[in-house]
Amino acid sequence: MKIEYEYTFGLPRGIVWRDLKDENILRNSLPGCKSFVEKSNGCYQAELEISIGPIKDLFIFEIRREKEKSPAFYRLLVKGKGNLGEIDTTADIMIEESHGVSKLTFSTDAQVTGALSLAGERILAAGAKKSLESFFQKMEKEIKRRLYQLKRDSG
Repeated sequence: MKIEYEYTFGLPRGIVWRDLKDENILRNSLPGCKSFVEKSNGCYQAELEISIGPIKDLFIFEIRREKEKSPAFYRLLVKGKGNLGEIDTTADIMIEESHGVSKLTFSTDAQVTGALSLAGERILAAGAKKSLESFFQKMEKEIKRRLYQLKRDSG
């Protein structure tokens, strides 16, 4: 299942790059996140409640960052397991900047197994895109909130 998604942050690329890897911002931004912990540098474990239409399940994910090219690219290796199946994917994240605005491109090809795969690719892809949109919108709010607090605390 291929998914392509783009999001534009009203922020410079350096800030987006830094905070896209911040454990607290990620935890607060992930839809359905029950826990999110960095186990080692660039390797996370997350518990996410996934809800796509009638499909609801708790998944345990291992997420690993690799092939980083600061501040423009990295790859995520994601493996998740729940009662309804498994998700195994590689996702590429690219960030370009123009005039202080950052365009993030997310591209993945996910393998879905078990009962989860019976939902159909269109339903799963639509649910994934909705979750990505929610994630990046929350992330931008979290980053801006942090910047505001830093500015307020230093001023």
